[in-house]
Amino acid sequence: MIATHPASRIIVALDFANGARAAAFVDGLAPGSCRLKIGKELFTREGPQLVRRFVEQGHDVFLDLKFHDIPHTVARACEAAASLGVWMLNVHACGGRQMMQAAKQALAETHSQPPLLIGVTVLTSMGRDDLTEVGLDTEPERQVLRLASLARDAGLDGVVCSPREAALLRQEVGENFLRVTPGVRPQGAALDDQTRVLTPAEAVREGADFLVIGRPITQAANPLAVLSDINRELAAV
Repeated sequence: MIATHPASRIIVALDFANGARAAAFVDGLAPGSCRLKIGKELFTREGPQLVRRFVEQGHDVFLDLKFHDIPHTVARACEAAASLGVWMLNVHACGGRQMMQAAKQALAETHSQPPLLIGVTVLTSMGRDDLTEVGLDTEPERQVLRLASLARDAGLDGVVCSPREAALLRQEVGENFLRVTPGVRPQGAALDDQTRVLTPAEAVREGADFLVIGRPITQAANPLAVLSDINRELAAV
């Protein structure tokens, strides 16, 4: 059964090199203090058993594998991911309407309580020049809006976007369409490889529903203290 903790906005990205380090970190967390994101590196090293472990411990898990393939393949991959009990998973919105609809339909047909399905718009590491290099002569914000509108029309529950686009999407795509934002950094934290960032409180004020935060928490000298500070900051927004 999928755990649900409505009050938790923070999704901690478990960007660890192996499952042992990730599990040691998670063992110190109370379910509900945050949600957990498992991405490509950790999933590739450890496989589905680590996802099941965290789900069984009562954590909401966002499986961040960004599926992008032909509709049938993505639909079956989403079905397999949902069988792990994850709370949320994602696909690349640029895979197109048919791919996203197939994924959503597969989840609805095979799971009585399907996970949230969101679309990736423009990666927060990409700016205007990066889009131009891959043949998209447009500003990131316009491409985000185009893909978010397509994801909404395909029946998805929301999108991944930069916090700087959250307000635009709330206005243009709808209040009930989830906005999951990486590129969030507490005041004074290093930007790492992100280029379009806001602080947690700024991101929520702009319209973010969930905040993906990794290294500023997991690599802090006292990760639980940083997590607690951010939770207190968001409670005051």
